[in-house]
This record gives sequence, C-alpha cells and structure tokens, in this order.
Amino acid sequence: MAVLSATDRFSDRHIGPSDEDVRGMLETLELDSLGQLIDATVPEAIRLRRPLDLPAGISERALLERAAELADKNEVFRSYIGLGYSGTITPPAIQRHILENPAWYTQYTPYQAEISQGRLEALLNFQTVVSDLTGMEIANASLLDEGTAAAEAMMMLRRVNRKQEGNRFFVSDECHPQTIEVLQTRAVPLGVDVVVGSHKEVDLTDGFFGALLQYPTSDGRVLDYASFCEKAHESNALVAVAADLMSLVVLAAPGTWGADVVVGNSQRFGVPMGYGGPHAAFFATREEYKRQVPGRIIGLTVDADENPALRMALQTREQHIRRDKATSNICTAQVLLAVMAGAYAVYHGPKGLSAIANRIHGLTAILAAALRDAGLAVRHEHFFDTLRVDLSSDAQEAVVARAKTARINLRLFDDGSLGVALDETVTADDLADLLTVFIDGLSAADAQSTIDDLATTIPNEYAGHLPRTTRFLEHQVFNSYHSETELMRYLYRLSAKDLSLTTSMIPLGSCTMKLNAAAELMPVSMPEFGSIHPFVPAEQAAGYREMINELAGWLAEITGFDGVSMQPNSGASGEYAGLLTIRAYHEHHGEAHRNVCLIPDSAHGTNPASAVMAGMKVVVVKCDENGNIDLGDLEAKAQQHADNLAAAMVTYPSTHGVFEKGIQRLCTIIHDSGGLVYMDGANMNAQVGLCRPGDMGADVCHLNLHKTFAIPHGGGGPGMGPIACAAHLTPFLPGHPLAQVGGEHAVGPVAAAPFGSASILLISWAYVAMMGAAGLTRASEIAILNANYIAKRLESAFDILYRGEGGTVAHEFILDLRPFRQSADVTEVDVAKRLMDYGYHAPTMSWPVVGTMMVEPTESESRAELDRFCEAMLSIRAEIRDVELEAMDRGNNTLTNAPHTAHIVTTDDWPYSYSRKRAAFPAPWTEEHKFWPSVRRVNDAYGDRNLVCTCPPIEDYADV
Repeated sequence: MAVLSATDRFSDRHIGPSDEDVRGMLETLELDSLGQLIDATVPEAIRLRRPLDLPAGISERALLERAAELADKNEVFRSYIGLGYSGTITPPAIQRHILENPAWYTQYTPYQAEISQGRLEALLNFQTVVSDLTGMEIANASLLDEGTAAAEAMMMLRRVNRKQEGNRFFVSDECHPQTIEVLQTRAVPLGVDVVVGSHKEVDLTDGFFGALLQYPTSDGRVLDYASFCEKAHESNALVAVAADLMSLVVLAAPGTWGADVVVGNSQRFGVPMGYGGPHAAFFATREEYKRQVPGRIIGLTVDADENPALRMALQTREQHIRRDKATSNICTAQVLLAVMAGAYAVYHGPKGLSAIANRIHGLTAILAAALRDAGLAVRHEHFFDTLRVDLSSDAQEAVVARAKTARINLRLFDDGSLGVALDETVTADDLADLLTVFIDGLSAADAQSTIDDLATTIPNEYAGHLPRTTRFLEHQVFNSYHSETELMRYLYRLSAKDLSLTTSMIPLGSCTMKLNAAAELMPVSMPEFGSIHPFVPAEQAAGYREMINELAGWLAEITGFDGVSMQPNSGASGEYAGLLTIRAYHEHHGEAHRNVCLIPDSAHGTNPASAVMAGMKVVVVKCDENGNIDLGDLEAKAQQHADNLAAAMVTYPSTHGVFEKGIQRLCTIIHDSGGLVYMDGANMNAQVGLCRPGDMGADVCHLNLHKTFAIPHGGGGPGMGPIACAAHLTPFLPGHPLAQVGGEHAVGPVAAAPFGSASILLISWAYVAMMGAAGLTRASEIAILNANYIAKRLESAFDILYRGEGGTVAHEFILDLRPFRQSADVTEVDVAKRLMDYGYHAPTMSWPVVGTMMVEPTESESRAELDRFCEAMLSIRAEIRDVELEAMDRGNNTLTNAPHTAHIVTTDDWPYSYSRKRAAFPAPWTEEHKFWPSVRRVNDAYGDRNLVCTCPPIEDYADV
C-alpha cells in the first residue's frame, strides 16, 4: 500500500542529516544506534517512555490548507477601535524584501558587529525616526510593546530620579487601559505605588518620582502638557509620555514641551496588527540617561582601519552581565519589526509621512464635522485621528448594532460614548459607511455627498492644536529611496552585509538557530490573520482562538503541564510571568513573605533580573567542578531560607550542556522547603519527546518559541515566551483588562495584548502540526546527535569542558579556549572574528564560562554543514599552533587581524606576513562562495566614548 503513503514528510525536510548520515555519525561516535546515544545522555529516571500524545505530522500542503480554513473563520471587520493599534498599509516591497526574506528573518542578534552592519544600519534608521519624531536625544533599538515600554520608563525614572525619595508614580487616567494595568502589574512587586487619576488634579509634590501621560489621549484628545511638565519638574518628578508615532509627524514633539521619556508603538509604520503583534515598541529619552536605557542601543564607532562602523553600544547594560543588578530583564527585542518600521519611513520619507498623517487627520476632521452637523456631540475639539462621540446608552446600543451589520468595530465606553480611530487604510467610502452607522436613516448617497462637500472645507495640512514646528528625517537615507527599485536595491545591499542562515550554520549555544521553514511562515502573511485588531470581539477571531487553543494543548502535552498562557511576548517576559504566578500562589496561601529565589551561578542572566523584577531576593547557588548544580549547597541554602523560600530557577538541560541526574532531587529539596520550581525552557530543544518538565517535578516553565518551536530570531526579535504550569498554578496565569484570559485569580497582564505577539504563534503551531509526535522526538534526538558529533570531531583539538555521566553532551557543549590566551595570545574574540573569514558566525562567547565558546548546531543542519564547521575550527586550531610555534607573529596574525574585508585584501599595500589568500580564502568553500565582512574589527571602546545613536552626516559614510 506504499502508493497510498505520502511521498514527502516535512520532518525529513526540517531535519538535516539523512538516515545514511546518521549511521555514519554514530560510527564516528562508536555507537550502534541513536537510542544508545539518548540512553547515555538523558537520565533514565526522567525519560518519557511513550510517544507524545499529539497528532501525526501533516504535509506542508495540508498545513497551508488548514491555515486557510482557520483564516476563513476570522471575520475581518473594519476596526476603528484604536487603543494603540491601527490599520496600516505594508508596502509590498517591504513585505516581500524584509518580512518574507530569510536573509532578514534568520539573522541573529547583532553581537558580532562585523557581520551585522546591514541590520545595524536599519536599526539606526529606526532609532533616528524615533528620536526625530519624539524630539528626544537618544532612542533604543526597540522594545516589546507599548505597555511594557511604559513600565520600563517607570522603572528607569525611578532609578535616575535622585531628587525624589518617594515611591509614587502617577498615571493619567487618559492612558490606554492595557498600559495602566501592565504598569500596575510591574509596580506591585517593586514596591511602587501607582496612582491613577486626572493630570489636572494630581499634586506631584506628594512623593511622586514620575508620571505617565498619553499623547494624544486614549480617546483622542490633543492636550498641551507643557505646564504639567513644568510643575512636575518643579516637584522633582520626571515625565514619561506614551505617544502615537504617526501623530508626531504633525503634532509638537514631546521633547519640545518637557518630556523626559517618550514611549509608544511603531506598529502603524507598516506593520500589520496581527491580533496584537509582534510590533516594535520605541523608547526615547535624554542623553544623560543613556546608561539606564533598557534594551539595546545601536551606535556609531570605527573599525581597525578607522572607518565608520556600527555596533550595539553600551553593552555593559546587558542583563547577561549585570544579572540581578540589571536595569531590565529585556533580552529579545523586536528587531525585524523595527527594521520594517524604519524601512517604511525610508520608503515614504518626510514628505510621504507628512502626506499620510495629514490625510488621516483630514479624514478625521471631515468625519467630526459631519457628525456635528448631524447634531451629534464630538467630545473633544482638538484631535489627530480619534474621535469620542457622546451618546446615550440606548443610542450607543443602536449605533453598535448598525456597526455590526456594516462589519465595523468601534470602541465602546462605559458612559455610552463611542470611539472612532481612523488610519491610513480609510477611504471616502469608509467615511460614508461610518456616517450611515452613526446617523440613523442616512442613505449612502447622502453620506457620500456630505463627505464630498466637507472635503472642500478641510485644510490639506494639519492646522489644529499644537502643530509640529521642528523638522525631521533630514538625513539622506530618508530622502533617497522612494521608488521601489531604489528601495529594493537598498534593502538587498543591507542584507548582503549580514550573515544569516542563508549563508551558513549559526551555532550559537542556548539560541537554537534552527530552520524557519517557509511553510511555517506563510500563514503570517495571510491578511485574515494580519488585519485582526487585538481587542475585537472573540467571535471575530475564531480562527485565531482555535489555533491558539490547539497550540496550547500541544505545549501542555509536550511539557507535562496543565495550564498554558500565551501572553508573554519574549523568553524573559515568560520568566517574569512564571515568577509572578509563583508569587501569587504564595500570597493566595497566606505566605506573601516568601520572597527568596535560589538561582545557580550558571543561570541565564535574565533569570536573576526577572526574579528581582518579581520582587524576589536572589540567593546564588554554586555549581560543582563538573558544571552541575551543587545539590549540597542548594539544600543548605534551601534549608537556611526555608521560612522565606519562594522559588528556585533552573535551566534544563543545564547551561553547561548536560542533563543533570539530580534534577528530581533538586525539585524535592525546593518543595520540602516550601518553594516552587521554575524551569527555564531555553534548552527545551533537547527535551521534546524525551522528557518533560512537569514529570521531573517542576511547577512552571517558559518556552522560547523562537528557539525550540521555530519562530525566526529576526535579528533580535520577535520572540514568544509562553508559560506552562502545573494545576496548582493555573488559577494565577496572567489576565487582561480587555479580554477573557487567565485564571480565576489571575495576575495582571505582562504584555499589552491578551495573547502577546499572536500572529507568530502561527509559526509554532505550523511547526508542531507538520512535525507531529514522531518528528518532534526525532528532532530532539538529532539535535543531541549533531552536538555530540561535532564534539567528537573537535575533542582532539579543543578541550570539551563538561560532559554528562555517560560521557556525552546534550544538544550543546562548551569549547575551552582559555589555554590559547597563554600559549599564543589568542582569545575567544580572535577565534570568533576569524570564523567570519571562513563564513561562519561564532558560537556563543564567554557564556556561561568566560573564555569559552558554547556550540549548538540544532537538528536542522546537515552532516556536510557540520563537517564544514568542524574543518573551519580545526583549521583555526592549526593557525593557533602556527602562532605557538612562532610560524606567525603573536599579536599580528590571521586571528588577531581578523576579520579580513575585501577592501584590506585588495589594497595595494598588504601589511601582513601571511598571504592574502590565507587571510580571505582559508578554506575551499570560501573560494566557491565568499561571505565578506563589511568592516574590520570594530572598536567598542571608541563607540562608547563617542556615543552617536542616530544617523550621522552622510559624509561620515563616504569611505565605507
């Protein structure tokens, strides 16, 4: 019956090594079977000795048909709800050349600047857009969403305001409701007293360190906050403003009237709503606060030849370094979406943006005039794109009924009024439909006639309250690429500077840079998913809800847990959410005093940062000489803090790349002392189908869907970090003020949207659906095989730092490069930069052990690619040996001078003793296809001493 079987299994396309490759790799490992390797690697006590209870994998064609069925279940109404989300037009050139281009979406966070200049420039463009429009001196390279960006602003203002010892933070009641609740969630564990009220009535002299305003207000009013800011500063309070980025094209920049921080969402710059995300939030502030800004900042520096180059600036703020002293737990940002938003501004330029913003306001003004002429009360005289129409409760019900018939969504207020927020997608026909909805009995023809008449009376440019008086986007990049041909070439020039999975394997330990299959990503571009506002009635998102519920059920089975929350929109956000559920559990049981969190010293840096954000006190647990958690030290500290123990955080397999046998004992120790166990799911790619956190005794874990479950890294985001938990924590899963989600005793929202970045959940849903139970298990097995195969091939040249009791590693392992510092003056940085000449991104550097590299190949890489990487590493070891033997000079050799650019190897004056060929073409494959780093080694210190975080004058690029 073979003729009835499918000829093409997705898992065979996703998993790199063929069956023949697997047999050959096992021979290298001197093993008889894959099962023998897994038995030696994963402790028997935690093995899942049954198949996952998941559907069989389906084909790509079947997946796309199923996605289309779900898309058809979504009802795409015209949504004028507002609340920080707007309809937008994604230029097809940006959709095709960025969003759907693997050269962009398979990049990693630009830690290796020399092979990341393209997206660094794209992010600098984004920062410039934000800085110019907000009127602030510096901006970061994106945050997760507007609500959490506002929370980060609150935290930063508390840190930097040394004139005010009070712990109160004022929030205007005219802010978006989801933002208010995210702030309240964040504030409670930190001991901040959030006071919500009228900005006209609050007395900021009463212990307030800061305030948050909305501009324009949530219901659309344009207010002059200059006097408020002046009074706040006189009271030693600092002011944050949540602003609509499009409105700032025509409204006065907050930086001109006193704002200290400006945050918001760049979604309406060409990024679909996607039922809540992903979108790039922004954060802009004064330069004096540059070392306190959360997230990442792109800055200008120079390379080894003194040519301009870009890099991530001020990296000492990274939470991986500062741990519990970090300014934030932000790890993943929204790079891909920031690149899109920046490209939107590049494509349209200042003139195009002005035309869009003025048109939006003009349409809103026409609608306001028509409603007033019909006798309806438009509450606010000054507005940009949003109106609040006062109605009685009965009238509201009638208008909403007509709107539903017309497939229109409006914002409902409790007092009977209705909100209408317009955007760049709105047409004259849409205005006519809105008039017929609001004005009972008005015909479509009369509505259109009214609009046509009023259009002649509305100015072409914004002439309302607080007009913008400052220029913006004057740099050449925003005034050059307005034809599709020019934009296409610009975007491809940028992407060509960056090493992505389209070039080679990216073997970053703890990052799981696996295949992001085209079929998984295709549903994200379907308009039935992209056009859904996050706050539509649930029945309009039936397809989304069905997909989310399916994925949640699958993740519960994979983890062995009962409840799942899809709200956290990054891994670090998942950590935070999981710890909040633990905190709430203890409070619910009358043990709110439990606030101690035990964390191994090998943990991800986000772990202690998240614990501090959740109001916990971090106590560090030692690791033994084999890299395992010292269970004796853990037990002693658990007993020492038994009265106050809240939780322990553990990564499994460990950050050292080992399945520790003591994981169940660890859970027992913590439970016996009254605490709960949080498992960091960063390394779940080695667990799926082989073991489950819930079966080990953990109480809650987060899952990095952008690692294990195939969401692309996008150059540093988007990501998703849903949490799964045991039944006793399910009642405390995060809720949301505008949607029915979360448990009976839900903690507050940890993201602005109920399901976080909902549209990219489609990717993980597609991955699980196509892999099926057997494919997922096979992926874990091959991930472990690939890591062990590389370790075996390299063990004669490099020390493998840690192995499990069976002599194997998990899905990743650590190469010890520390001996070469003494023997050859070669560091892990030198090896990383030299790998660029071979066409590879370096493994994770100096984490979790300084002076090492952590290698994770994933299951998606073929044996041929693994062998190429091994040959590169062995060749580099031979180069180090040449230095050791004095065949090359210490401090002046192929490693210390790496990377080598096309410019340096073609210069008339070659300054080095080794050949140009050895410099630039060190391996056979580099002669067949050469990836060129676009700059030489960047000067990090120069960039921090001379911080420039917006597009510099174009002449600075003249020699690049």
